[in-house]
Amino acid sequence: MSHPPISSAKRWLGLVLIATAQFVVIMDTSIIGVALPDIQRDLGFSPESLSWVFNAYVVAFGGLLLLGGRLSDIFGARKIFVLGWLVLIAGSVLAGAATNIGMEITGRAVQGAGSAMIAPAALTLLMMLFGGTSDLPKAFAVYGAAAPIGGTAGVFLGGVLTEYVSWPWVFYITVPIAALVLAFTATSLPRTPRKAAGSIDVWGALTVTLGLATVVYAVVNAPEVGWLTWSTLGLLAAGIVLLIIFFVIQGKGRNPLLRLGLLRAPLLAAANSAQLLLGAAWVSMWFFLNLYLQQVLGASAFAAGAALLPMTGLVVLVMIALAPRLQERFGAKSMIVGGLLLLAGGLFWLSFVRADGVYAVDVLPASLLAALGMSLAFVPSLGTAINAAPAAETGVASGLVSTSYQIGSALGLAVLTAIVYGISGTEPSAAQLTHGYSAAFIGAAILALVGAIVTAIWMAKPRVSTLSAENATVA
Repeated sequence: MSHPPISSAKRWLGLVLIATAQFVVIMDTSIIGVALPDIQRDLGFSPESLSWVFNAYVVAFGGLLLLGGRLSDIFGARKIFVLGWLVLIAGSVLAGAATNIGMEITGRAVQGAGSAMIAPAALTLLMMLFGGTSDLPKAFAVYGAAAPIGGTAGVFLGGVLTEYVSWPWVFYITVPIAALVLAFTATSLPRTPRKAAGSIDVWGALTVTLGLATVVYAVVNAPEVGWLTWSTLGLLAAGIVLLIIFFVIQGKGRNPLLRLGLLRAPLLAAANSAQLLLGAAWVSMWFFLNLYLQQVLGASAFAAGAALLPMTGLVVLVMIALAPRLQERFGAKSMIVGGLLLLAGGLFWLSFVRADGVYAVDVLPASLLAALGMSLAFVPSLGTAINAAPAAETGVASGLVSTSYQIGSALGLAVLTAIVYGISGTEPSAAQLTHGYSAAFIGAAILALVGAIVTAIWMAKPRVSTLSAENATVA
């Protein structure tokens, strides 16, 4: 079925909406960072359980992204894009109005479910607007920049709202942004027909989401109950079994969320691995860096957010102005490997933080190096994953690469949270907290380094036979 040509002005306005979607779904992972101490105090979270304000969102987001991609392919990307915003609004209101732990975690999970519909639909819409045009690399750069900008800007905005209004507004702020996007969606984004037929894999969605949630919960809870207790081992086993069941369902189902043959494309596998480890390292960095600035250096919520603004400026500059040119010259593989190595270097530098540290010495230079690495690696790994998939499975590929990043974030943070409080204890001094955060930065550096090694190996000799010649050129 042919569609009328899309005007240039409409394409770029559509890109603004798509980039805003990416900005918001990532902002909602980070905006709670500086508000965590206030949320902990008002709702009664323990130090170990506090990370669930983050993880409830990320597990629901990551676990349901494949379903979101499948829904986008079946019902049309624009319809799912709109539905996702409506669900995100509902979750934001619930999380902001929370008066207890259960209500807060439920609101965050509903937010994650909405974002899981928005993210893959947004990428599919981007490909519809710019696929086959010379502007596609530029569009990917703008879209890619929106993610780390949303992550870092969310920290600053969270600081402003927490200090000068109140912490519930870190959730309520999503509502007017969502309303503005929805107001322009009908006129700026293309109507998308169904691209796939068949039923929705409900059992696949349930098993992958419950499996991931169970594994993350087991890791987060392990420092409190013990790593070798029946509780921890049983939960880990249950989570792994659920994930095995998910893959069995995908292999035997007629309309799976994820066609397992898609994973055999070497470029797709390498790019998803890079995104998984990139998310684990980067998100863990900003989570613990926020806590270090507030709980060790004594920065206010506003000051902690402002302290990370230089990273945002660098990310914008590198992703939009520099990274596309460098990728054209050096290729995606060199960019991903080099970026992950720089991120690892910045994280290792951060591991030297001190209890009596100074921002300009202990935080700023290392965080800028880490931001440079993130900026160089993110867009090439994202573009490689999307381009490596067949056109008919763009929604699923979009959901898969977003799942990799978000689940990497959740599992990486869960493991490093366990390390932090295993070292520092439940009622730590500033010095003990610093030791814990230092260990977390080292752990994140190792994750980034592993990502660089895996990418260098897997992208070395792609088997072109599994891809189209056009798609294979991204390596």
